[in-house]
Amino acid sequence: MQHETSSDEALVKRVQNGDKRAFDLLVLKYQHKVAALISRYIQDKHEVLDVAQDSFIKAYRAIDSFRGESAFYTWLYRIAVNTAKNYLVSRSRRPPSSDVELDNEDVHANYRELSDGGTPDANLNRDRLESEIQSAIKDLPEELRGALTLREFDGLSYEDIAQVMDCPVGTVRSRIFRAREAVEKRIRPIFGGGE
Repeated sequence: MQHETSSDEALVKRVQNGDKRAFDLLVLKYQHKVAALISRYIQDKHEVLDVAQDSFIKAYRAIDSFRGESAFYTWLYRIAVNTAKNYLVSRSRRPPSSDVELDNEDVHANYRELSDGGTPDANLNRDRLESEIQSAIKDLPEELRGALTLREFDGLSYEDIAQVMDCPVGTVRSRIFRAREAVEKRIRPIFGGGE
């Protein structure tokens, strides 16, 4: 991760010094991540690609303002989220109430290892668990849900989440702890642990 951050910094410095090809490398590196992020807000594939392109254009135009106070991807992430939300507003569609919305694919991908052999009972229990986890996460207050999903599904560091959510790292840790606690409380009955 440290090497990735330093290579991003080197590419950003090259772009800031006028090397347009260095930005192409950043686009190639992050285009799929940005498109996946935007697809959480916008369903139409062509619109997702348009908004992703707009995000990269905005990032390119603003690259001189990037000071390296956060990781490049964290900075780009914020631009992409804001571009997607602005796109929805311009199309008179309501943006999601959270910076990150979960869908079944995210839950299935991240909890597939919960399967214990594929028997009908095991599959039923796994499906019930996945459904309960998804429901528990959706029911969390926005700031808890956002912090948890940025950590668990996007793999951002606490520091990067603090940048994205514009709050102290201690607040991020607290939100993630409270979110995990709430989800665990919801799924405990599935494992026979009672309330």
